[in-house]
Amino acid sequence: MREKIILSDGNEILEVVDKNGNVLKLAKRSEIHRNPTLIHRVVHVLVFDQKGGLLLQKRSLNKDVAPGKWDTSVGGHVNPGEDILEAAKREMKEELGISCRLDYLYDYLFSNNIESELVSTFSCQYKGKFFFNKDEIDEIAFWEIKKIKENLGKKVFSGHFEKEISVLLDNNDRRVKRSSYPLRRVSGADTST
Repeated sequence: MREKIILSDGNEILEVVDKNGNVLKLAKRSEIHRNPTLIHRVVHVLVFDQKGGLLLQKRSLNKDVAPGKWDTSVGGHVNPGEDILEAAKREMKEELGISCRLDYLYDYLFSNNIESELVSTFSCQYKGKFFFNKDEIDEIAFWEIKKIKENLGKKVFSGHFEKEISVLLDNNDRRVKRSSYPLRRVSGADTST
């Protein structure tokens, strides 16, 4: 696992990448989060229960991005030199206090007027207790996909999550016709914990 690089002024250092994930340079988080022309890597993990419910986290009101909004199960920056699977496992431990077998789903580019992220999304199915980070998360809950769809566009969710769920649903719609399994898997990937 690669450690975060934190400067004496408290700034986190992240990799700036191109749209294919190739590292271009290192930059301060504060610089990257104010300049949407600088793309950085993040990972998301979608945690499902056995009934198909999707775990969402309600972001702390202390967060600088999307405070108080429901968001992806797990999400975080990829540290310099860290691979995306390592980052996803680390973020799951940090945010929810769990580990489980991860399946890679897809990558996509998210951009708004503040930042641009190259997002790598994984999924897992989990049955057990959560020990979520109360400094970052106010609460967690499993949501039925139908309930999520009913609340899209109503400012219940972060903009990041609205993009994530649209990518997930689009991938499901295209693949359900060709496969009995609704989520895209990467064959041959070593995603064991």
